[in-house]
Amino acid sequence: MKSEADVPDDRIATVLLRPLADLAACLRFFSRVPVPTVNRLDDPSQLPTFSRAAWLVPVAGALLALPPAVLLALCGLTDLPALAAALLAAAFAMMLTGALHEDGLADVADGFFGAQQRERRLEIMKDSRIGAFGTLALIVSVGLRSVLLAALMERVGAGAAALLLILAEAASRSVMVGVWTALAPARRDGLAVASGQPSRRAAVAAALIGLAALLVGLAVRPAPALLAALLLALLSTAGMALLARSRIGGHTGDVLGATQQVALLALLLGFCLAR
Repeated sequence: MKSEADVPDDRIATVLLRPLADLAACLRFFSRVPVPTVNRLDDPSQLPTFSRAAWLVPVAGALLALPPAVLLALCGLTDLPALAAALLAAAFAMMLTGALHEDGLADVADGFFGAQQRERRLEIMKDSRIGAFGTLALIVSVGLRSVLLAALMERVGAGAAALLLILAEAASRSVMVGVWTALAPARRDGLAVASGQPSRRAAVAAALIGLAALLVGLAVRPAPALLAALLLALLSTAGMALLARSRIGGHTGDVLGATQQVALLALLLGFCLAR
């Protein structure tokens, strides 16, 4: 039996260990990376408790963006064309995440624009097959992402472009958490329901982390570019939320993934708007 003196120590340990365990769970959820058990509070067999852990989603996004960003920076040391380097970085990122959010974007494009009835849209989104709208969405998304990254490499250098990629991945997941919190689930089942709804506190913390990431970008881009990136990300996120509400009445995991992808493009576009 624990003594009274042991209780504060145990609480302190929990406060220190819980965020690390939640971060490990987020990394497993959003990637194919084999994350080992990090401490006694970490159970690899369990989904993250997003009502508590959602504030760490942008942190997980930044960590998952680190290897592709390093690859981008290393490619900048060679004579490889910037567009080829950007495509390699994008491919590496999709390999690490299992193209989780890209799959969501394709499903949303097929479902939202391939049917007229809500239930049929949800049915299409659940189908593993990809249609014309989904294919076109992926071509435009991956292509535009690569072109924008290549443009940043040529303007500010590969190292700075790599940093901006990390910051954009973090900030795009911050706004994703906002949509997750603001909209009700469109289905009664599904992964988005099973993993829980983020709390308001977690959403606010995630938003602050995303904003902090953009402020770090001041080291390599002027304030107008970062302001443009922020405004475009907020507008695109609001647009995705309104579209999801009108088309299916709420969010799904696919909607959240699509929101992240659209916000990522908006951020990279904003970074490129000012010299």
